[in-house]
Amino acid sequence: MLVLVAVHAFAAVTAPVLVRLLGRRALYLLAAVPAAALIWAVTRTEPVRAGRPVVETVTWVPQLGLELALRMGTLSWLLVLLVGGVGALVLAYSARYFRSDDPGLGRFAAVFVAFAGAMLGLVVSDDLLLLYVFWELTTVFSYLLIGSDPTKRASRRAAMQALLVTTLGGLAMLAGFVMLGQHAGSYRWSEIAGNLPEGGYLTVALVLVLLGVTSKSAIFPFSFWLPRAMAAPTPVSAYLHAAAMVKAGVFLAALMGPAVGQTTVWRGVLLAGGLITLFLGGWTALRQVDLKLLLAYGTVSQLGLLMVILGAGTRDTALAGAAMLLAHALFKATLFLVVGVVDHVTGTRDLRELSGLGRRAPVLAAVAGLAAASMAGLPPLIGFVAKEAALEAFLHGGTTELVVLAGVVTGSALTVAYTARFLWGAFAAKPGVAETRPHRIEPAFIGPAAVLALAGLAVGVLAPAVDRVLAPYADQFPTADPGYHLALWHGLTPALGLSALAVTAGLGLFLLLHRRRPYLPRLPFDGATGYDRLAGAVDRAAVELTGATQRGSLPFYLGVILLVLVVLPGGAVLAGAPWARRFQLWDTPLQAVAGAVIVVAAVVAARARRRLTAMILVGVTGYGTALMFILHGAPDLALTQFLVETVTIVMFVLVLRRLPRRFSARPIRATRRFRVALGVAVGVVTAGMAYVAAGSRTATPISVGFPEEAVSYGGGKNVVNVTLVDIRAWDTMGEIAVLVVAATGVASLIFRRSRALDLRSGIPGAGRQQSSRPRWLTTGATSRQQSVILQVVTRLLFHAILLFSIYLLFSGHNAPGGGFAAGLVAGLGLAVRYLAGGRTELNGAAPVDAGLVLGAGLFVAVGTGVAAMLLGGEFLQSATLDFHLPLLGHVHFVTSVFFDVGVYLIVVGLVLDILRSLGAEMDRQEEVDEQETEPAGVREEELV
Repeated sequence: MLVLVAVHAFAAVTAPVLVRLLGRRALYLLAAVPAAALIWAVTRTEPVRAGRPVVETVTWVPQLGLELALRMGTLSWLLVLLVGGVGALVLAYSARYFRSDDPGLGRFAAVFVAFAGAMLGLVVSDDLLLLYVFWELTTVFSYLLIGSDPTKRASRRAAMQALLVTTLGGLAMLAGFVMLGQHAGSYRWSEIAGNLPEGGYLTVALVLVLLGVTSKSAIFPFSFWLPRAMAAPTPVSAYLHAAAMVKAGVFLAALMGPAVGQTTVWRGVLLAGGLITLFLGGWTALRQVDLKLLLAYGTVSQLGLLMVILGAGTRDTALAGAAMLLAHALFKATLFLVVGVVDHVTGTRDLRELSGLGRRAPVLAAVAGLAAASMAGLPPLIGFVAKEAALEAFLHGGTTELVVLAGVVTGSALTVAYTARFLWGAFAAKPGVAETRPHRIEPAFIGPAAVLALAGLAVGVLAPAVDRVLAPYADQFPTADPGYHLALWHGLTPALGLSALAVTAGLGLFLLLHRRRPYLPRLPFDGATGYDRLAGAVDRAAVELTGATQRGSLPFYLGVILLVLVVLPGGAVLAGAPWARRFQLWDTPLQAVAGAVIVVAAVVAARARRRLTAMILVGVTGYGTALMFILHGAPDLALTQFLVETVTIVMFVLVLRRLPRRFSARPIRATRRFRVALGVAVGVVTAGMAYVAAGSRTATPISVGFPEEAVSYGGGKNVVNVTLVDIRAWDTMGEIAVLVVAATGVASLIFRRSRALDLRSGIPGAGRQQSSRPRWLTTGATSRQQSVILQVVTRLLFHAILLFSIYLLFSGHNAPGGGFAAGLVAGLGLAVRYLAGGRTELNGAAPVDAGLVLGAGLFVAVGTGVAAMLLGGEFLQSATLDFHLPLLGHVHFVTSVFFDVGVYLIVVGLVLDILRSLGAEMDRQEEVDEQETEPAGVREEELV
């Protein structure tokens, strides 16, 4: 089963290439993929008929107990047949439906096959979390298929509506799954079904699951999205909205029915929602003049009928529901394909414009008539067999069943009425309407619809065989012995009389509407109005909220964020009062001194009026924090903090030199007092949270064993560095990936309008200096504000700084240092070079593109992990090498150093990228200012 899903995924990836090479003929080749699922299911018929599910389990994440658990019982087997068989026929149909030069054909083919694979995975999933993954994949793929024509507003709106409704229902369903799985200790439905919770807990879980079921299958009040989704191409409607996607909710209701079918909330929601949907869909279908919309509302009505039958929770209704599920997929997919043919050969779907098509296209009319007869419940079609089984099941029950029976008969009469309206509208000759002259219909175009229609006839005639296959599913429900069996003829029974009554009443209603043409009022509640009003209210609320909060004021934004921090976490700390009994201010008085320095610097920084002064004072708080690390015995953290603070100051200088020296006018006194109070409150809350977190630990920290593991497993004595590059290397991998993305964002957002990011290109007006590379100890000053002495001294120290960074890189495994700290040291060297001589000096020191350095670092880091796998280990697993070298003696080497080299290169590339992006724009502005202040004669001389 998992292989079949993988084959669908592979076919979806290759579909655009196949379409580009073979054109529409590629769809025939792709149809073999769902057809393979059909054939595979057929070969598993015998064990399924014998009640032996096909089970397949693949371990996924054993540490979390996650596995790919697949299980194909009778119900899943039936859905695999429909998903594979109908999918293959619709793809073959699409080869004639779409034009050969359709630019979106490759995309359609890929998404369609991917959807078929997701639906296949959904119906065979035993693990509820895996089922949810496939459930949401079908939502995403259906969104892409419904909105396959992005140029049409109706397609975009319908796709978004379907996505929102089904996604929200799916999220609620996921919460229900989690509740059931946590109680049972497993997420396998085969295990949960026998270990269900009781009382209100089960009720809440089932209500959440039902939200997903009803939204996916367009049950009231979520019925509105399906008719609007008819903006999709007809093959999409024939598959998604007749045989596949909307069946997902029906499938889940049927799957869970044996275990929860007798619970009050389950029966109540499905019976009430199904009956309302049955009536609303049938009534609205009678008002439609578009054949496709008529079928769409008919689909809504039939889905309601399916939910009513499957929601009753008995053995006989389950058997009838499974048969009706099969019948509906066959006749409704056929009718949608027929509508597509009619639209193609006549250019319209409006039944008011069609006349005499049945005489012009008798084969098409016969195919449609066969499928329509099954939908109306006429013998010997499978629709008749399923409907009679449902009527018989509801005949033998209490008051509730009799009420439901009356609703089913009424809904069946509406079904007959709109079925007759469909046949009359599409194929009958209408007085006063010009006869329709269709184009030639190719046999290959109508063939898939004919196969489905004939299949509905064949399974109706072979009803006893169908009964034997579907019986294992129905036998899971409670039943009176003997149970009902599917058959084409049970004699003159009350169910047959009710079926005849529904057909007679439906035909009578059609004739009444056809002859007298009374106005059919629109029902006052259909769900669409509520959705539109809710969506409009949300949009309006978003506009009002945005206008009130997004005012362009950074102090306002920060104030709101900090205020929420004070109120919510601060309130929780005060309310819970989880204070430790023992309170220790410091371990040594030097910590109190360092803390006092931090506090004083922070207060003075808040009162500073000059930007540079405030920035330096903020830096003092950072250096004070580094001193605290040293006093707490963490030299590695202290080194990193010192370096980060220094690099941050340099970056601030790059920006502040182009800003006014002083801050803008201070706010009024009341605002200033509020800010002071808020700042003090944030500090108190943050300190309180840190204190509570440190004093509330009950379990032994996981890091207790790190020092020993660092030596024995990581081969190093610096536990901080070994943790970063070995014990928690996956975390570091994610962090450096974020750094690369951040560097790319800085370069593109800060300075996207100039080529100054490229070290080989100059800034306008500075081409001569940019193109010349400075030689050793030769000044390359490009501005009168740059110091020649600073440039010379910087060049003398630069290589020593780089050597020191390399020393920190390779010594970090056993001493303070490591790739991050070493990269910061090298970055500081580059920053000093830039501050001394501008971009020319920087490019002379680092004549390489920053993106290349970043990419090389990421390549080395990832390559270290891949190399470990190629050598038989796990990803990012390190090895310790001890060997003897001449002159050097004993060498202890750990392969995680290569990972640290990657971190080093990424940090250097990040600093280089920031210097070039920030600094290049600053240099350009300075040069513009200098040119504007220079005498005209000087500029003319330069031009000469």
